[in-house]
Amino acid sequence: MAQNTYKKKSASKKSRKGNKKGAKPWFFKDRRFHLACGFFLMGIAIFLVISFISYLFTGKADQSLIGSVQWDWEGLKTIEPVVKNWLGLLGAVSGYVFIFRWFGITAFTIPLLVFLAGARIVFHRNLLPWGPALRLSLFLVFWLGLLLGYLWFNFEFEGIGFISGGLGFELALVMDGLLGWGTYLVLLLGLVVFVIYFFNITNLFSRFSQQSATNIATDPIFHETTEVKKRLTLEINEEPLNVYTDREEILAEALKEDTSSWVVEETGNGNADKEELTLETDIKDLNPVEEDELSFSVVQEEGSDQVADKVENYDPTLDLPRYKYPTVDLLDEHTSKKVQVTKDELEQKKDRIIETLINFKIGISSIKATIGPTVTLYEIVPEAGVKISKIKNLENDIALSLAALGIRIIAPIPGKGTIGIEVPNKNREMVSMRSVISTEKFMKSDMELPVAWGKTISNEVYVSDLAKMPHLLMAGATGQGKSVGLNVLLTSLIYKKHPSQLKFVLVDPKKVELSLFNKLERHFLAKLSNGDDAIITDIKMVIYTLNSLCIEMDTRYNLLKEAGCRNLKEYNAKFVKRRLLPTKSHRFLPYIVLVIDELSDLMMVAGKEVEQPIARLAQLARAIGIHLVVATQRPSVNVITGLIKANFPTRLSYRVTSKVDSRTILDTGGAEQLVGMGDMLLSQNNDIIRLQCAFIDSSEVEDICNYVGEQRGYDSAYMLPEYVGDESGESLSEVDLADRDVLFEEAARLLVLHQQGSTSLIQRKLKLGYNRAGRLIDQLEAAGIVGPFEGSKAREVLVSDEYSLEQLLNGIDEQNKQIT
Repeated sequence: MAQNTYKKKSASKKSRKGNKKGAKPWFFKDRRFHLACGFFLMGIAIFLVISFISYLFTGKADQSLIGSVQWDWEGLKTIEPVVKNWLGLLGAVSGYVFIFRWFGITAFTIPLLVFLAGARIVFHRNLLPWGPALRLSLFLVFWLGLLLGYLWFNFEFEGIGFISGGLGFELALVMDGLLGWGTYLVLLLGLVVFVIYFFNITNLFSRFSQQSATNIATDPIFHETTEVKKRLTLEINEEPLNVYTDREEILAEALKEDTSSWVVEETGNGNADKEELTLETDIKDLNPVEEDELSFSVVQEEGSDQVADKVENYDPTLDLPRYKYPTVDLLDEHTSKKVQVTKDELEQKKDRIIETLINFKIGISSIKATIGPTVTLYEIVPEAGVKISKIKNLENDIALSLAALGIRIIAPIPGKGTIGIEVPNKNREMVSMRSVISTEKFMKSDMELPVAWGKTISNEVYVSDLAKMPHLLMAGATGQGKSVGLNVLLTSLIYKKHPSQLKFVLVDPKKVELSLFNKLERHFLAKLSNGDDAIITDIKMVIYTLNSLCIEMDTRYNLLKEAGCRNLKEYNAKFVKRRLLPTKSHRFLPYIVLVIDELSDLMMVAGKEVEQPIARLAQLARAIGIHLVVATQRPSVNVITGLIKANFPTRLSYRVTSKVDSRTILDTGGAEQLVGMGDMLLSQNNDIIRLQCAFIDSSEVEDICNYVGEQRGYDSAYMLPEYVGDESGESLSEVDLADRDVLFEEAARLLVLHQQGSTSLIQRKLKLGYNRAGRLIDQLEAAGIVGPFEGSKAREVLVSDEYSLEQLLNGIDEQNKQIT
């Protein structure tokens, strides 16, 4: 990280410390430090093993020497030449302390655990399962130590006292005083309980219960039932099921035979070595014609959670098992000169800042600079009694003295007792997408939807989680980097997610910005079943797609409700562990990211028909994995309405033309002072971070899309639920007002009240299905309450108030009476 710090001579020593708080020390991130610690632990383990083995042969000779001297350096130094341990005095002391004084023969478990820890640090893998090894070691320390200590206490066997250890002997004294010979029962019971839990022994006891049924082995029906049970038994441990429906197919085959007198169930024990399934049906009452239409339910008995733990987890990536993630080589270096801000340049700007502040009678106690790829941050600490607002008001004066393109004053910097002045660099550094993607911070990120935006002022790579945003609103003037930012977002997700885990819904009214991603249709894209192109450019199809996503959202919430989950992550975790059955419409749900490249065009043409579904998705879709990324070049209040803005907590702004636009998108000024070309402000959780967005060229995006598109994909794009627009209603000549819907008058009052004639409004307010709401719209049109269909716009309401509506409804009733 290129960071230079210069201060006034009067600055205190305390201010010379780094400006980062809470950052981890460097050695926690240094791989060399990890390797050194790992090999050090492995060396200690080897040393202890050798000293322990030597102690078993030389311990008796060394014990008298070590036990007879004072435990200080002078006392131990006197016996150093005569100890017989293979590793000298330190080896003798280690064996004496760990084996004789403490743990006895079970001390050998200590170097084993130390060696496993060192190997885990060095090789990033466990040579042995860490949990079982630790549990076994603790059990042996107490159980074996107590056993040897008790045998030595009662029988004084030769050699046992030497290896029982001080801990075992003390435990033996306590247990003998409490239980006497009952200590053996405690030892036996402890061993049995440990073996049952550690080795999970359950089959032994289930065999005894099966022997009681041997007296019915001669029954002829028994043999038939046994054959069915053998066929229906799913040996889950031998051949893991990757498709849920295998169980139902096996059961369905059994129904083709005459099994009316059989009890069909899977055998298995309660500890889930095999899953118990019960087939509930009454075959006696079925006609031959009805056998093909037989429906049955598979009921999971108690212990199904343990069964799911034994079954191999469902892997959604097996849908495309040969899919290869894009490589970093597809991205260009975009090598540019590193930002070279000399000490003289920093001193010159620092002096000008101080001079300007002194001219306005503002004193400062210290100043330091942090060099970034685009701007240099000067942090100043004002003297006591100086108002921050006075410095904030000098923004233009400081810019004039520095001859800078535009400066931004942060007063104060959140979390610090300083005031920040951001000054653009004369020579900017280009941040390539490759330099961001290839970092360990991004590649090893455990975020759900990681996005590598670029670098901060301090040259650190900034990665955020789209799933936690959960929706993003982007704005910026033309040519400031919005389209590049969208490409950065999409590329980051493609590099980290498998096609089975993520789907994009791309809306591009400009028709050219997102066209490169069309090659990902069979991998990452989602669309309507009647849509021609995966990249949605038609305004009418945009409206249909947004409403289709609302239907998908409602469907997913119903699935989460049935599964007892609160969000998509919990639901998919249950499904992966095979605790949700596809027979109940459960399935693995991928994340869906809706990207709209130009919202202002949609709002200008469609207006409310676009705003309402976007607002509804932004309000509710976070928990079920649908996330919105909306970009616009005109962040005015008629485009970013209050309804949309309130539901987009995360905002990203490139350079805008005025402070009003900056306040519209960020609720604060500052975006008008950016220098363009990817310079941006990200507002998240009430914190505003200045970033230099990474640059990715169109040719790089094309190479990535070609790399993914040439691989084997799904048969088609991910299909969204079907949505039919208002124009599909029946003709007015077929509408009979005498046979009106019972909710006709309520629907009429609803539309007159809202002065908006749309089927979706009736659906939401009256909680109706689409077909019934469409019939109501046709009846209202035939009655003259709403106008004809007008494409993407809402129907015109022809009745202005409720009084006129009542007169119209009374007239319709009188006409119907005359006809009858």
